Order: sequence, then structure tokens, then C-alpha cells
Amino acid sequence: MDFGIASVAAITVIAYLVGIGCKAAGSVKDELIPVICGCVGAALGIAGLYLMPDFPATDVINALAVGIVSGLAATGVNQIYKQLTKTDA
Repeated sequence: MDFGIASVAAITVIAYLVGIGCKAAGSVKDELIPVICGCVGAALGIAGLYLMPDFPATDVINALAVGIVSGLAATGVNQIYKQLTKTDA
């Protein structure tokens, strides 16, 4: 199967869902959610390197970087959504 760049988007979606779960749990400080998303992305990036033959990284360092950036992109997506839906009072 050829997932290519879609696997990177999948990491972002999974990290986003983990971030939403952390927020909903209420026991995690908001400042830690981007760190958690980055760590989840890093773990998924490493997993993707070994489990997906067409993953867009060819070594551990690049897989780690792809995963971290994808995980942190989840936080960015959340902030973009918040800013676009924010109402001026």
C-alpha cells in the first residue's frame, strides 16, 4: 500500500485526538498538551519508519523529526480553529 504523505497527516490527526483527550480529562495542564502531542508524534514517527515501507523518512532521526513536527502541527491546527471561531466581544 502506498500511503506516502498521508501517513504524516495520520500522525497529526492521532496527536490531535490525544490532545483533545488530554483537554477533556482536565487533569493535564494546558501548557503540557503541545509537549504530549509532540511526544505522541515522535513515537508514531518512529513506529511509522519501521511499520510502513513507504514512510517519508529513511532513518530514525528524520522519522523522529517528521513525527514531532506532525504532532506539533496538531496544536497549530487547534489554535487556527480557535482563532477563526473566536468572536469579538
